[in-house]
Amino acid sequence: MPEKVIIRSIISPHQRESFTQFIPLSPDMTREIGRTVKEIFDSLGGAALLKSSRDVYVKPNGIDAKAYCYTRPEVVRAVIEYWQSAGARQVYLMENSTQANYTRVVFEVNGYRDICRDTGAIPLYLDEEKTIGFEFTGRKSIYDGDPRGYDRSHCEMPVTVTEKLIRRRDENLYVNVPKLKTHSMAGVTLGIKNQWGFPVHTSRGHDHNYNLPYKLTDVLSLLRPDVTLIEGIEGTVYGHYPVTALADRCVKPFRVLIGSLNVAAADLAGAKILGLDRADVAHLDQAIKRNLTGGVTGLDDIELEGDFSTLENIDILGDKPSSGKYPADLFDFFPWDVKVLKGKELACREGCVNNPLTLLQVLFHDHNGRGGWTLVMGKGFDPDEIDEIQGRVLVAGHCAIEEVAERLVKRLGKKKVYLSGECNDLAATAEAMFHLMKVNPVSFLPRRRGAAVLAFLMARLHGSKSRVPNPLSHLIKMV
Repeated sequence: MPEKVIIRSIISPHQRESFTQFIPLSPDMTREIGRTVKEIFDSLGGAALLKSSRDVYVKPNGIDAKAYCYTRPEVVRAVIEYWQSAGARQVYLMENSTQANYTRVVFEVNGYRDICRDTGAIPLYLDEEKTIGFEFTGRKSIYDGDPRGYDRSHCEMPVTVTEKLIRRRDENLYVNVPKLKTHSMAGVTLGIKNQWGFPVHTSRGHDHNYNLPYKLTDVLSLLRPDVTLIEGIEGTVYGHYPVTALADRCVKPFRVLIGSLNVAAADLAGAKILGLDRADVAHLDQAIKRNLTGGVTGLDDIELEGDFSTLENIDILGDKPSSGKYPADLFDFFPWDVKVLKGKELACREGCVNNPLTLLQVLFHDHNGRGGWTLVMGKGFDPDEIDEIQGRVLVAGHCAIEEVAERLVKRLGKKKVYLSGECNDLAATAEAMFHLMKVNPVSFLPRRRGAAVLAFLMARLHGSKSRVPNPLSHLIKMV
């Protein structure tokens, strides 16, 4: 049987101002979103989807408080209020934000905490919980003879996820509410990728390379959403973390909501709106190959309802490139005075390449970050090229560290060499770049800084396991 996917357009006009100004949605659009969310959930089963506990766990994309990175609060509110009116005993809003963030701080700044106060939903800061371990099985370990296998197969996940959504999945409703975004390391970040928020930070940095698609599907093998609603009021191209100064290039006002009981079906539809197919999204392809998609293998397995009769050649805004695909890789506009050296043997866009480049671009364009230094990533370097490096240098990723760090420290000294290990230790990368580019970490809080500082202290008091840059890292070399 084909899986139903509902795509509904939001008719109310979007903002007329430049997208470099991130502003709340209009009252008319907010009301229309509430009606449309209700229509989609009703069509998917509504109150009949509630399980024996009548508890609902909502997982938005709350990676950060940066503009256009997270699920719109207006949609999150509509989702919470729908399930409350449908008879939920309790609605929980849960997240474990991306590396370099405390979830409690993100909720305070992006408005999610206000929604919880207004609606009575209970916020769950997953980074503050105890954890339970799992073994990922998508690939063998490098220690079992596979040179491209996992560096680390063990993964820790918060107790709410393990107890409520895995072991007691038959009792609790799990609603996944990602944002419609391309991703420079994963093709897209939709329903399946949204679950990467469940592993704790220390379980994310390893294998954030060519093995990332396998680990994303490992998480899917442990739990799958009961309902997925993709928020596409805006979508992002050129990756998942758009530079605000470039928002008019990177943000697309698609004004759609996509709902399905099958996360892979929802993701295929969302990817197609972005012009991307199964072949463009490695983790979606892996999920299908591992039979984790409920029989869905492509668009032929989708029964489309709503405001679109077909996904073939869909071009909502009429501005798709001639290739038919919106760009997922980073916009090519980087500081001219930061020299970037990539290894010739290996340089993974999923990890040591596009993670640092994303942050470099944001710090330069949105925070007036300074250049005058060198970024080294990957493996397979010409020793003469390394010996030509002068001044300060950031070595990103364990491959580059193992190959060139000692050579650089011996010649330049520890004060000029910054190290960020694993495949993606984003907190260490941020600490290095804050110091190199003289950007105060507090500038990443676009509003409500007083409340955010209090939330920062509370997160530490509650034992958050998040890896977060030192607030003084712009003044003191930490790595």
